[in-house]
Amino acid sequence: MPAAATCHQPATVPAPRAYRPRRPAATLLHELVRANLETWLATAAERDEYCRGVPLHVEAALRNYLRCGILAHGFARVYCANCRHDFLVAFSCKGRDLCPSCATRRMVEVSAHMVEQVLPRVQHRQWVLSVPKRVRWHLRNKPEVISGLLAIFLRAVETTLRRRSPGAPPGARFGAVAFVHRFGSYLNSHVHFHVLVTDGVFSAGEDGEAVFHPALDLEPRDFAAVQAKMRHRGLRWLQRHGHLDDDALHVLNSSDHAGGWSVDASVTIPGWDRQGLERLVRYCARPPLSQERLGRLNEQTLVYSLRRPTADGRTELLLTPLELLDLLAQLVTPPRLHKHRYCGVLAPNAVLREAVTASAGPAGATLQLLEQARASMGLSAANPVDPEAPSPLSNLRRAAARCWALLLVRIYECLPLRCPKCGEPMRIIAFVLDRPQVERILEHRRSRGFGGGEWSFVSTSMGQAVKTHLSVTLTVPVLAASVRF
Repeated sequence: MPAAATCHQPATVPAPRAYRPRRPAATLLHELVRANLETWLATAAERDEYCRGVPLHVEAALRNYLRCGILAHGFARVYCANCRHDFLVAFSCKGRDLCPSCATRRMVEVSAHMVEQVLPRVQHRQWVLSVPKRVRWHLRNKPEVISGLLAIFLRAVETTLRRRSPGAPPGARFGAVAFVHRFGSYLNSHVHFHVLVTDGVFSAGEDGEAVFHPALDLEPRDFAAVQAKMRHRGLRWLQRHGHLDDDALHVLNSSDHAGGWSVDASVTIPGWDRQGLERLVRYCARPPLSQERLGRLNEQTLVYSLRRPTADGRTELLLTPLELLDLLAQLVTPPRLHKHRYCGVLAPNAVLREAVTASAGPAGATLQLLEQARASMGLSAANPVDPEAPSPLSNLRRAAARCWALLLVRIYECLPLRCPKCGEPMRIIAFVLDRPQVERILEHRRSRGFGGGEWSFVSTSMGQAVKTHLSVTLTVPVLAASVRF
């Protein structure tokens, strides 16, 4: 397993440059979804062997993706009081899987939160668990199977770490964050686990402080022992809870090559390497789809480049637009299911959680970057809720600006709340949701020559005719209208 996706971490604040809003409507993925969504929804039951339609949460995710980043559906206005320069920021769909922009934002947000506020400054190890193909269907369709098998795996890992940690008392606990991946490297449905674990266990000291006992001399045979336990206990749990019958259990028990169970724990991050830890968390929280690897061979054929060759040597997937939507639909996490879970001393109600997480914090270079960016954009490092703010809406604007701006600093190394014209701090002055007001503002900006690539949609009737520099027709079912953009 690769350790993490590479991520450049600058040591100094980036030079001020103009914020460039994204243009989702100009991407290939957006074009494919809007052109084929209705056809795909109408024919989904015909292509499914069980004649099932598309789950509601999948359809909602796709429809929300089509609205994400489109100014016609509302926006925030960012304003410079010094030179009166302003720009608009479209709202996002907050999707967890299909939307590349929102999934990337979530990846960066989760990794920043964990490194800055959760993960202690000790060595961490990534444990990866894969299960047999015959069991993956149960993981994909039964949330209780995910919880049951994950609990067995975590107990086996914790027992191994406690045994390998000299001086650890019997009640010592590890700290872990378990990420549930529903996708494989080939856009396939493959539910498996990436678990970030402290390479040792914690116990309570005399004064209530957390004492860390590092695990020593972990060897491949320890990982093999965890894998053997997982195979034996996992299959027994599946049979006991009625997910496998006796024949299936016999087949899985008699299979060679560990019966399809796989445990890898070869990736470690030292306690001092906070940037490396953040890269590893980003890898664990990464989205299933990379837009950069999606291309078009011709009008009816898409090409998706693979990071690693398949077993038969293929380096790319050739798909029709409907086949791509079929694959993406399997990767959407059902509602009310967590994508990651805190375990051991990092669990929400753990007695030692506060003591363990006290040592969390970003790398020095990242901290310097964020402090300089805050100062440059006029954002305080204190609590984002200002008790002296004139209204709750002002508090909301301050918190939204801080979160959005600092995430862009981490991802793109730009300063969105520093005016590109005069260099003074900018601030969010309004959230515009009312349709007539949205139409009026966008039409005014278009008439004043603020068009070009500043937004994807300029609405003239908000659900009827929407015009910009592009000339493609889009049908938005949510608005039940033909939209041009």
